[in-house]
Amino acid sequence: MKVAFQMDPIGPININADSTFRLAEEAQARGHELYYYEPDHMYYREGQVYARMAPLTVRRVVGDHFSLGEFVDTPLTEIDVVWLRQDPPFDMHYITTTHLLDRIRDKTLVVNDPFWVRNSPEKLMVLDFPELTPATAIARDLETLKAFKADHGDIIVKPLYGNGGAGVFKLTRDDRNLASLFETFTGFSREPLIAQQFLPAVSKGDKRVILVDGEPVGAINRVPAEGETRSNMHVGGKPEKVELTERDKEICATIGPVLKEKGLIFVGIDVIGDYLTEINVTSPTGIQELERFDGINVAEKIWQVIEAKRG
Repeated sequence: MKVAFQMDPIGPININADSTFRLAEEAQARGHELYYYEPDHMYYREGQVYARMAPLTVRRVVGDHFSLGEFVDTPLTEIDVVWLRQDPPFDMHYITTTHLLDRIRDKTLVVNDPFWVRNSPEKLMVLDFPELTPATAIARDLETLKAFKADHGDIIVKPLYGNGGAGVFKLTRDDRNLASLFETFTGFSREPLIAQQFLPAVSKGDKRVILVDGEPVGAINRVPAEGETRSNMHVGGKPEKVELTERDKEICATIGPVLKEKGLIFVGIDVIGDYLTEINVTSPTGIQELERFDGINVAEKIWQVIEAKRG
């Protein structure tokens, strides 16, 4: 198959942690032709969606991990599979790429499905499963957030469309910084804030569970660094081997059929203690860590699903 990766610049990636690199590496090993382009190089013109893309070769050599051929403007309908793999922020630029990719869905398999990526942001899709999640409020109104904090004491506040642990704050019951944080966030962004009841179990880790076509294939635990509330690996969280608990399996059994129905093939959910906190569908990570800990080829499982869908 011809496989194109719509992703952020490939040069700076960490090849020992980046999930997109691992997906490309596995695709190449399976004999597929790889192509690369950045989101800014996709465009619509006179009835066609194009991307200025180049043939891609990858190799697991630090500092020399890829080669590119000549960039050519190519209709995306000539590609069998397009991977939507640029990182958030989930802003209007990101949303526009999903609208353009929607226009090729009848001829090209886009992973994850752009319609449902657009309509299932990480911190909003969990609202469909209130029985699985901690108490949550989404608002751009300070009084609403104050009332939520008064009801629940210690809370986590973060931008609704953020990623990688950026802008995440823990506020204790006696903390008086909510108004100041609110002013800071709303001063540079129009997006609402999300507040969640703080889960003390985060000190033991924030579990990333990988689901492939709605089925859990394993998990890693991300433990916050000393003095940190956030467990994201981008901010120093340490990945650890972990097994799925019965509660994890219950969560996956509840959400898995919904993910499969929506064409969300590669998903990473976040679980703290007994609670689901996020469903990551835009550009989930964790493949390489899970493969190292569990010795399973997660990328192979993902490609098996894609190959079956393409016949």
